[in-house]
Amino acid sequence: MSFPQPQRVLALLGSTGSIGTQTLDVVRAHPGRFRVAVLTAQRSADLLVMQAREFRPAVVVIGDESNYLAVKAALANQPETEVLAGAAALAEVAARPEVDVVLTALVGYAGLLPTLAALKAGKTIALANKETLVVAGQLVTALARQHGAAIYPVDSEHSAIFQCLVGEKPEAVEKIILTASGGPFRGRSAQDLAQVTKAQALKHPNWDMGAKITIDSASLMNKGLEVIEAKWLFGLTDEQIDVVVHPQSIIHSLVQFRDGSLKAQLGLPDMKLPIQYALGFPERLPNTFPRFSFLDYPTLTFERPDGDTFRNLPLAFEAMRRGGNAPCVLNAANEIAVAAFLRDQIKFLELPDVVESCLSKVSYLADPSLDDYVATDEETRRVAAELVKS
Repeated sequence: MSFPQPQRVLALLGSTGSIGTQTLDVVRAHPGRFRVAVLTAQRSADLLVMQAREFRPAVVVIGDESNYLAVKAALANQPETEVLAGAAALAEVAARPEVDVVLTALVGYAGLLPTLAALKAGKTIALANKETLVVAGQLVTALARQHGAAIYPVDSEHSAIFQCLVGEKPEAVEKIILTASGGPFRGRSAQDLAQVTKAQALKHPNWDMGAKITIDSASLMNKGLEVIEAKWLFGLTDEQIDVVVHPQSIIHSLVQFRDGSLKAQLGLPDMKLPIQYALGFPERLPNTFPRFSFLDYPTLTFERPDGDTFRNLPLAFEAMRRGGNAPCVLNAANEIAVAAFLRDQIKFLELPDVVESCLSKVSYLADPSLDDYVATDEETRRVAAELVKS
């Protein structure tokens, strides 16, 4: 006999991006199971207004304060929806008492402070912002333990690991294996990549993602960030994390146990599945997504990542091993480098050059506080900005 499940009240931080819009698709597919109380966007004011009119949340936040008056005017006939603006408002709405689950789909470092506020309020976090754990994994996980807040991963690879670990004891895990598609330039040499354009880099073979994450995938930095995220999500040592290239993106990741057995989670590349799993956990909600068939994929292949050509991946492993504020430096430098590449200021192969230079130039701190992370992020962005100008 089944019993009705209580409605979960959601705060969706970053509702107009790829993850945010797909999250709202999941909400639409399960009327009565979820209610959206908070919607936020950085600049996409028109889409934010459309979403607010459909879901009628208690509050919306537009990060870019120059859009505040336009959003406020557009929702003037919807008095139940409060309109706020700015970074401080993001942290405030993430901790509101009526919210059960905070899905953080903000891009980059911007996700850190709202996530910390939500953790301090004891909220369940559905984490689609890997940079939060990359920048301050030790601090974030300590806060989650202190306040009894659960963190459920939304990244497809980490969701796969999470699903494989259900019912298993942590000490039984020998290692995890994160899979990578290899991006649009898999198999290409450094010489081949010398003149690639941003248009070419933005054509991911399997996934539909935002521009920043797509460039990260092309450079393998996305996988590097996921390596660091996995360490903190699952309480692993550096040696327990491996990466393998799997071009078909059907096996989303694997866990190897101490008896040598492997568990894998398989499925078609569709971010709505890990989103739905995180929002519904521990229940598996039904859906009408397309189903995977082995007959459509008679061959699944695997390769070793090319760390010589795609240097961002070994740089991420190096930052993870150094610990302290090194992953924070890695993340900030990469954000500046990717933005510069998208503005045609630097070449594709210069992305890891910026990251490597920042890791050597920015002051290293072994045991940083939150203020140290903020200062490190600011210092790294200054150093990286000078590098991309030179």
